[in-house]
Amino acid sequence: MERSVQDNLIRGHVDVVQLDAVTATRLPARHRPAIPADVLTVEDVKTKSTYLWDRVLRYGATAAELRQVQLYAGALFEVGFEDVPGQRYLSRLGPLNIGRIRFRFINRDSGAEHVQEIDFDPQRAAEAQWWVERVRETGDPEEMPRDFNGPGLDAICDYCPFRSLCWPGTAPGVPEQTALIRDDADREQALIDYVKGHELASEGDRVKKFARKKLDQSPEGIYGPNKLSWRGGNDEEKDDVEAMVDLHEVAGIPVPMTPDVNRMVKNLKDAGLAIPRRKTGKKTPAVINIAPA
Repeated sequence: MERSVQDNLIRGHVDVVQLDAVTATRLPARHRPAIPADVLTVEDVKTKSTYLWDRVLRYGATAAELRQVQLYAGALFEVGFEDVPGQRYLSRLGPLNIGRIRFRFINRDSGAEHVQEIDFDPQRAAEAQWWVERVRETGDPEEMPRDFNGPGLDAICDYCPFRSLCWPGTAPGVPEQTALIRDDADREQALIDYVKGHELASEGDRVKKFARKKLDQSPEGIYGPNKLSWRGGNDEEKDDVEAMVDLHEVAGIPVPMTPDVNRMVKNLKDAGLAIPRRKTGKKTPAVINIAPA
């Protein structure tokens, strides 16, 4: 159940707070957890798409997600629960001895779960609070660094309700990122970034191709932090033109004088007939898959 927290800096809602046995004894019996946690734990639940799932498994919570939960845990550590109806019995506990922060990631497509736990550090919470204070002191939002690269490059920006406020002033069809170029110094830096990116991509591509060649005969398995698997290697197929001509004649469909594969495929589909396929004698290329172990 969500619980409200507030201090002199932020106000928000925590997804889950698991009380430890010592803290639970300070509550009325009817509000005590049936199974207390070993240490008082603040948990945040995040849903992710399959597209982002591999990133979650590899890297865990993002800097922004860590900062958010550190702020909530910090508020509980310094103040406790907000004094509002429905949780006044919790607010009477006062500041809490937070021991752990937990992220529970849920794949919204498959239902898979991944849990990440870290020890609560008051210093980290203070750093998150410092970050919020600096943001609030900033007169112009453009003075702050951006968390994402903008529409067309980050899905979060594509569907953000503040997109037009964050990326204003560009004409239809013009990339919103052009708003970041204000003078020749910005253009100079953008060109430097482009060249650097090109060099990194070229070097990265060279490293990947070399590693791919070395791994070509390696069996599937777990090797250190990565799991190796293979897909592909199946019999390659293509449309059988001669068989399609025969099907056209049997079905009474005019055969194009010049064999046109696309037209013949369309004709057979329109007639409700299966498209004949034949083996080419070749194999589809093997595609390497590398995932967290």
